[in-house]
Amino acid sequence: MNSIAWLILLAFLILVEMITLGLTTIWFAGGALVAFIVSLFYDNLLVEIILFLVISLVLLFFTRPIVKKYFNSTRTKTNYEAIIGKEALVTATIDNITNSGWAVVNGLEWSARSVDGEIIEKGTKVVIESISGVKLMVRIKKEG
Repeated sequence: MNSIAWLILLAFLILVEMITLGLTTIWFAGGALVAFIVSLFYDNLLVEIILFLVISLVLLFFTRPIVKKYFNSTRTKTNYEAIIGKEALVTATIDNITNSGWAVVNGLEWSARSVDGEIIEKGTKVVIESISGVKLMVRIKKEG
């Protein structure tokens, strides 16, 4: 009877992993597989649960970081990450006091604010330091 429960749990965990692709439940599916195999030969629920937990945690803590490293090696940066450090052009004067200012980067216009509070005139080239909410935090680009 335990074998059927482990098999159902295994199928459920694999299904959840297929839907989320979070590399979390797959390790518990490995534990459920081991518990299922043991339940076929040795009918002791306590041993099966202990094996499930131990195998799952070992897989989670020791192999997950390695697998994530290889799965994420070709990950492309999002727009947010990719534009930090890039140059932008101020299209509307940036003034933190009046809460105004716009800049264009990669063809997209963003609301922009100065990191040091200075007024930055339209047409000035700036460097993106960070992003706060939906606003670029910029500083004047130093020539040279």
